[in-house]
Amino acid sequence: MLVSADEDRLPTPFLRSRQPMTLVLEPLLAAGSPAIECEGLDPHRLAHRTAAEVARIRVSVDGRPADLGEVFAVRGECGDGRIECHGDFSRVHGIAGGMHDGEVVVRGHVGRRAGQGMTGGRLLVEGDAGDWLAAGIRGGSVRIQGNAGDNVGAPEPGDDHGMRGGLITIDGNAGCLAGNRMRRGILAIGGDCGPGAGFEMRAGTVIVAGVIGPQAAVGMRRGSLIACGPPPAVPPTFLRGVEWSPPFFGLLAGRLEREGFRPRGGGTPLRGGVWRQWHGDLLSGARGEIFHR
Repeated sequence: MLVSADEDRLPTPFLRSRQPMTLVLEPLLAAGSPAIECEGLDPHRLAHRTAAEVARIRVSVDGRPADLGEVFAVRGECGDGRIECHGDFSRVHGIAGGMHDGEVVVRGHVGRRAGQGMTGGRLLVEGDAGDWLAAGIRGGSVRIQGNAGDNVGAPEPGDDHGMRGGLITIDGNAGCLAGNRMRRGILAIGGDCGPGAGFEMRAGTVIVAGVIGPQAAVGMRRGSLIACGPPPAVPPTFLRGVEWSPPFFGLLAGRLEREGFRPRGGGTPLRGGVWRQWHGDLLSGARGEIFHR
């Protein structure tokens, strides 16, 4: 990096202070506090704003408008395209909604609709996530190190399609209707998932390392549901296919490993073995598929 003559005479601590900083948010309210809606807090929107400017952004607290600085301690600035959320954000909803660049890291739990409508960037949650995680996501990656609620990657309200792209990885369990109506992308669940996984899938891939709940893949038009754990209850509207070792499973495994996906059982459950393939749903065109060992 080129340094001007004036900068060359400045002390090192001063030069370090000019490096891009990370924006850090910490809740001021105790656990069990009112619900906070903060959609639109993404690195691109907050780029190069000072902490004072960020603190004046309006949010909703139990339906009433408030300044962000009334409910969060704010420090730093989003000069490096990164936002860190420290503490319990389980009552904070809509984090990283609509994000298309940068990174948001939540060092704790997060509420509903985290990552909704993302088109790019990365959301990392080191705890659990609420319902409607990454609903309608179109790009980017969402990484959950704990559990997630219902409707992961589901359609946004009023939309007919769920996730249209991107990558969602959940190390723990997920609730019901994971990946319902998804159109494209990859959803990987490292634990168990509830009923209705892959409901009415249009395309894309759902991978489950643990137990899959009932009514999985009902109404599937296209796409793949891969059961790495116990074989699921295959709907009667699916036809038995061949047994084989799909070569593209290795590519999927590599993608998940690079993302840091860590299923609760350990390892990457897609590598090796022979898989049974099923074709269906016969009532929806029979162009989807279920795989299990």
